[in-house]
Amino acid sequence: NQIILGGNHIMSRIGDFLKETSVFFIATNDGAQPKLRPFGAFAEIDGKVIFVVGDHKAVYRQLAANPLCEIVACKPEGLWLRYTGKAVFTDEPRYAEAMLAANPFLKDIYNENTPFSMKIFYLEDATAGIINVMGEPENIL
Repeated sequence: NQIILGGNHIMSRIGDFLKETSVFFIATNDGAQPKLRPFGAFAEIDGKVIFVVGDHKAVYRQLAANPLCEIVACKPEGLWLRYTGKAVFTDEPRYAEAMLAANPFLKDIYNENTPFSMKIFYLEDATAGIINVMGEPENIL
């Protein structure tokens, strides 16, 4: 069965699930070709789960051209999270600070000695569900 996440705790539930899996996947589009890649960095701030990509990465260009994306994380016991929405980029300095605080390894990639810049995004107009792979999924879209 699928559990549709709702109420005031939706972002905490998504964040908790992502923490427990440590690696999650983001699906984007590159023209007509879907692209899927592993991610691990995220943070929670202002009731949002935020993510980071480098401005030098193809995933950033894909999200800028078509912000519709999907994030999926799986647990070994047969539960998985599907988080679908529209990527919205923000230059809010507090979001960058939260991302660096939650993921200190990013400081080695994004600093004054490298040519890379962080691009922070969150999902808007999103749906989320926790799906039990052994049950019949309920379509939430």
